Amino acid sequence: MENALIALAAMLAVTGCAVASAIAQGRTATKAMDAIARQPEAAGDIRSSLLLSLALMEALTIYGLLIAFMLVAKIG
Repeated sequence: MENALIALAAMLAVTGCAVASAIAQGRTATKAMDAIARQPEAAGDIRSSLLLSLALMEALTIYGLLIAFMLVAKIG
């Protein structure tokens, strides 16, 4: 029973991080494209800020994957 709960926690960690990150990245990219459409002269600054924020969001997703790996290692 304990192994099943650990596996469920690992699944929730990966799923929650992936879904939240995907939604946040989509919204961020949408807002960045809207900003570039309104101010094309600021496209370089917006793009660099966008890439940095997307990288940080992806890092949070990788932390969720790391937690899932640690939980699965606890089962074996």
